[in-house]
Amino acid sequence: MGLENGENPNITTKLLPRRGLRTGKILILLPNCCPDGAWEWENPNTTTKLLPRWGLGMGKILILLPNCCPAGAYEMKYFLIHIIIFLFGLNLCFAQKIDTSANRVKTDFKIDFKRIGTLKPKSTNEIETSNWIIGCETLDRDLTDYEQYKTYLVPLGIKRLRMQAGWAKTEKVKGVYDWNWLDKIINDAHSRGLEPWLEAGYGNPIYEGGGGINLSAGVPSSAEALKAWDKWVAALATRYKDKVKDWEVWNEPNFGDNEINTPEKVAELNIRTAEIIKKIQPNAKISGLAMGHIDLKYADKFFKVIHQKGKMNLFDNMTYHDYVYNPDANYDRVADLRRILDKYSTTVKLRQGENGSPSFGGANRGAIGDYDWSELSQAKWNIRRMLGDLGHDMESSILGIIEMNYGKTSGPITRMNVKGIIESDSSKRAIRPKMAYYAMQNVASVFDDNLQRIKHLEDTHNTNIKISNNEIRYNKGTDRSLAVYGYEHKNTKKQLFTIWNDEYIPTNTNIAKNLNFTILNANFDQPVYVDMLTGAIYEIPENQIDKKENKITFKNFPVYDSPILISDKTILKY
Repeated sequence: MGLENGENPNITTKLLPRRGLRTGKILILLPNCCPDGAWEWENPNTTTKLLPRWGLGMGKILILLPNCCPAGAYEMKYFLIHIIIFLFGLNLCFAQKIDTSANRVKTDFKIDFKRIGTLKPKSTNEIETSNWIIGCETLDRDLTDYEQYKTYLVPLGIKRLRMQAGWAKTEKVKGVYDWNWLDKIINDAHSRGLEPWLEAGYGNPIYEGGGGINLSAGVPSSAEALKAWDKWVAALATRYKDKVKDWEVWNEPNFGDNEINTPEKVAELNIRTAEIIKKIQPNAKISGLAMGHIDLKYADKFFKVIHQKGKMNLFDNMTYHDYVYNPDANYDRVADLRRILDKYSTTVKLRQGENGSPSFGGANRGAIGDYDWSELSQAKWNIRRMLGDLGHDMESSILGIIEMNYGKTSGPITRMNVKGIIESDSSKRAIRPKMAYYAMQNVASVFDDNLQRIKHLEDTHNTNIKISNNEIRYNKGTDRSLAVYGYEHKNTKKQLFTIWNDEYIPTNTNIAKNLNFTILNANFDQPVYVDMLTGAIYEIPENQIDKKENKITFKNFPVYDSPILISDKTILKY
């Protein structure tokens, strides 16, 4: 518009931070009579004017003017201020498009290798199946708006969506179901080739003993409420049986100080719900438990009830939500849970049903909020969780697609839950994808059903050890703890290894340690280095690769607290 070139000689411009927001600046226009410094927020020589934020239909914009400004000058008389307000309004009103450029994620991670490309994201229609689920939770409580983020789902590359069905939102009058809100979501997701994982819950206060509607709520307990629950579950399964194949029962029944939800009572609810769904949809996949943290005693009692009643065959998965600050710190605990489940069933799988990291810290924002999180450490946490779960053959659900607008009546979380990978605000708008969105895109683009995990991959201190041709060993060249997992392409058998420092909580810096990494019986034609955070692909210099018989060593190899890959080049799409 030429404003900075002085189209209007009586106006200058200033760029001020958009205080209270996390990104960007606001353009302020001032008369040239403004004294030096008068544009500062707290300068006593300034007054303020509130003008409508055109284009938004809500709120106002703060304009600061010097006290010497003549009456009416804030109107600017030249229409320019209205143009700026309109453009600023548009900036806030519309969601940021998905960045598809090679530099969509920028960090200060430095590497001396030659960059040869960037991972190309795969949309969900390019992927048959994968290990991932993306959380679309809280739609039942109107804490998010599906319409705001639906166009971000397919480009993310994750086909399955976790969401709650919302009994109380559907049945507000006894015996009368209003499916309109859920129809729109399920039908749209199905039309995009996405697969809802639909959870039956929470309760319904229109019935005495109907259970609560928020996190940590009690399950239905009265005879009338349970009869109404059964009827609603049957109607739910009947309505969506052609579009939903994956189901779950309740959410985090053991959460908080709830004393209603005994493991025995929750097991009974799981059984009756699963039986109803299976009767209507025999091939349905059903997940039970949905434990809010790993409580081994609770899980043991829960599994025991289901086993004693001979109903374990109703369930495909038992799910847990174990939020930990270091995403690699709880696999021993998960193994303990697996051992308890094995007492009652060796065929029912464990599924990691909900996990994620905030993008900044703060009290009352949900799990693991008490840490100096950033968008960088959130992105590292999420992809470490995804790849750590994959390395343990565990299906993995990440919370969530967008920030959730919790309020004072939403249970123990009373502020914006900023675990979403899309930034939102109090009006539930989708504002922009965060770094974690693009990092998760990178993971989804590489780790689909074309790869299979190399089982029994072991560390060895002896790189001269004699092993059979079908064994694979590695040496990490350091006493520091690293997460190392291996994969091979199902058809070509070319290999890929994921590596990261797993000792501590993801940091807000990118300090790498150079080490020598050796693989015995590797299958590479042309190994390359990939930073999964940015998607950047690098050549590994020949003088840093040492090959001897069945042993390949990558020398002075940078590793940090975010996943990197050594991959055969043919596996990657870029």
